Amino acid sequence: QVQLVESGGGLVQAGGSLRLSCAASGRTFGGFVLGWFRQAPGKEREFVAVVSRSGKSIIYADSVKGRFTTSRDNAKNMVYLQMNSLKPEDSAVYYCAAQETVGLRLKSDDYDYWGQGTQVTVSS
Repeated sequence: QVQLVESGGGLVQAGGSLRLSCAASGRTFGGFVLGWFRQAPGKEREFVAVVSRSGKSIIYADSVKGRFTTSRDNAKNMVYLQMNSLKPEDSAVYYCAAQETVGLRLKSDDYDYWGQGTQVTVSS
């Protein structure tokens, strides 16, 4: 079992940056693949990024590629999402999620553990 808590959301102008953090407790972070998802009001939850257990393999959604960067620090049980060049369409509640299935997963249904989410609002 693992518990996840996101932080770092807020209000930012278009073109600005935010850094989201996800802290884990319980089992060691190193045993989990970590994903980032987001959900805007009235929209489906969508994949943002996923990072392997080692942190060496990462997949980004096309919509954020080149602007967002995810990384993890297993010694600190932390995963991060650096968001640059933010756009209004990036506004959403952002969630970190964990799963133990081998390989990188892009579907939210594949994840067993979820944080409470943190709100990101980008104004034009």
